[in-house]
Amino acid sequence: MTAAMISWGKGRRAAAAIGAVSLGLVTLSACEKPSDLATVTVGSTTVTAEATPGCNGDGKLLSKKQVETCISKNGGKTITVQPGERVRVGVTPEVAKSGWIVIGGGPVMREASTQTYRSFDADTLFMQQNPQTGQTTYSKSVTLQVAELGKGQGPKTMWHFNLKQKD
Repeated sequence: MTAAMISWGKGRRAAAAIGAVSLGLVTLSACEKPSDLATVTVGSTTVTAEATPGCNGDGKLLSKKQVETCISKNGGKTITVQPGERVRVGVTPEVAKSGWIVIGGGPVMREASTQTYRSFDADTLFMQQNPQTGQTTYSKSVTLQVAELGKGQGPKTMWHFNLKQKD
């Protein structure tokens, strides 16, 4: 009688172990690779976003048409900035490895960064230069674009944030 109870207990434990392993495999197969994120911090306020819809090439360069569409997109999450404040932009290590740039009212970086974090003067981000006259003006709001660059020409992923100047 005791032998029957011992073998029955071993069977239950084996079945439980097989069930746990099966459940673990099902759970792992349902997982997706997490999206890369971009973060903008001003003072003590931080906003984080996944890639702008339609602007994620999943590791490949965006098509010319996608890039044109993504560049013209406005907004995203909004953050308020006071004149003279520092705007800090961060990306995941995977994005930093590829290289990335920031575009405000115009280009604000001379070349791509491979760091995970960069800091910018808010006034530079709101500055817009007229290409015909060369005159500089300042906007009250601007769409801040963060773009992960690929090995070829052009971006692989883009994030959009809306910066508003505080009155």
